[in-house]
Amino acid sequence: MLVCGEPSGDQLGGQLMAALKSTVGENVKVTGVGGRAMAAQGLQTLFPLDDTAVMGLSEVVPKIPIILRRVREVCDVALSTRPDAVVLIDSPDFTHRIARRLKRLDPSIRTIDYVAPQVWASRSYRARAMARNFDLVLALLPFEPPFFEKYGLRTVFVGHPVIERAKMMTGGADLRARLGIAADAPLLVVLPGSRTSEIRFILPVFRTAIAEIARRVPGLVTVLPTVPHVSARVREGTGNWPAPLHIIEGDAEKYAAFDAANAALAASGTVTTELALARTPMVVAYRVGRITYALAKPLFFLPWFTLVNLLLQRRAVPEFLQGAATPHALADEVVRLLTNKGAVEAQRADLDKAARLLGEGEEAPSLRAARAILDFVNVKR
Repeated sequence: MLVCGEPSGDQLGGQLMAALKSTVGENVKVTGVGGRAMAAQGLQTLFPLDDTAVMGLSEVVPKIPIILRRVREVCDVALSTRPDAVVLIDSPDFTHRIARRLKRLDPSIRTIDYVAPQVWASRSYRARAMARNFDLVLALLPFEPPFFEKYGLRTVFVGHPVIERAKMMTGGADLRARLGIAADAPLLVVLPGSRTSEIRFILPVFRTAIAEIARRVPGLVTVLPTVPHVSARVREGTGNWPAPLHIIEGDAEKYAAFDAANAALAASGTVTTELALARTPMVVAYRVGRITYALAKPLFFLPWFTLVNLLLQRRAVPEFLQGAATPHALADEVVRLLTNKGAVEAQRADLDKAARLLGEGEEAPSLRAARAILDFVNVKR
């Protein structure tokens, strides 16, 4: 059983399903929860991701009843079908509740955490709870196994599956031609996030930043990839956009946009790692509600929040959090990337270093994850 709670986890789940099938052929049956990527691999999801792809108090609180109901639904199916393993993918506020409930109701059901929460960045005490609720962690980052093993939690480093998408970052010239964007036009890809709360808090700031960038960079064109469950909100929030705008959907279009773009303005998340693999220079920002930030800030003690910066242990990618993420600050850094060739070359060199640390050039992480799951299941049997 594979369960994710939002689109980025769905991408990982789809890659994992493909890897499982390539390893054992049709001798594997997958049930669970996913989105388009997992559906493309044959999953019939128990319910859509709309109910669980939320973040921030103002978004989560109204949905608590339905999220808890979804947790019970997943657990009921797991208890009745007894899969060889329940693989819970990212979205810890949702998936870890499933693990906790399963272990309480039937400790013999094996649980695997794929994409551990960054408890090494804040609230490290949660690792103790994870050790009670998970039998195995599949780690995406090289420094995670030693951390989790201190708490008695078996951990295997598999690498970041996003690196498998590097070969998909093509088609930029075709995208420009299809959308009528001149080959020499400065093109900025805008990525305000895939959660409703991110569109609410981040898109307006990006909009104001784009207005300033457009005044300073003649001929600026923007492209905004989105996903179905927030596309209506995105289109509503981009009326009278201050620069020519193309809204696109689908992974192929998104990756082509990365390939075509001169730079990116992105909300923090998996997409920043995809941009790194596409070698697209970026500026990263993140904003949440005031109450959410006030509660979270004392618990976060790392100097950076963008994965590239965490891997390199320095500010290789400009990043701005909450109040620092002002339109003017974002515009300054984006304009620098659009007008300064030296800044672009320096960041691309850093993006290449980060990609190698994630396992680029080695065996596909999803295949390593699939083997780790199968080995674990066979040993337990």
